[in-house]
Amino acid sequence: MTDQHQGRTQHQGRTQGRTQHQGQHQGQFAPATFDRAAGYALLDELQDAATRQAALPGLETLAPGFVDWIVTALFGGTYQRDGLALRDRQLLNLAALTALGGVEPQLVGHVRSSLRIGMTREEIVESLVHLAPYVGVPKALAGLRAAGQAFAAVAAAER
Repeated sequence: MTDQHQGRTQHQGRTQGRTQHQGQHQGQFAPATFDRAAGYALLDELQDAATRQAALPGLETLAPGFVDWIVTALFGGTYQRDGLALRDRQLLNLAALTALGGVEPQLVGHVRSSLRIGMTREEIVESLVHLAPYVGVPKALAGLRAAGQAFAAVAAAER
């Protein structure tokens, strides 16, 4: 048997084992909810046209189907869970993206989304300032610069 054939056989065995393992747990876990329509409706509520245009079309060209997966799993799944208000989810997004660093385009989009759902500039700025001792001053400063870009873009669109 060749190494290539053995690899295929081993992979098939793992797949079969995973299927058997998953079957052992069916009924033990609450089913996940993935509501594509709710995901797209929430995306429309959160993102203005400029934010959607900046992120999604280019990504769809690069990785077809990935945008739909993001919208369905994230906005139609995670965001649909009980326990957190939309405002709280946005605060967590601002904190997580600022802590990550290097994701300023997403952070700018989430700042814009935060404004759309009623958060004030002051709340957004103070959230980012509050992060400085936890994530480091450079990341907090990068977050504030991203917020400034979002504020300027929103102001320009309102003119």
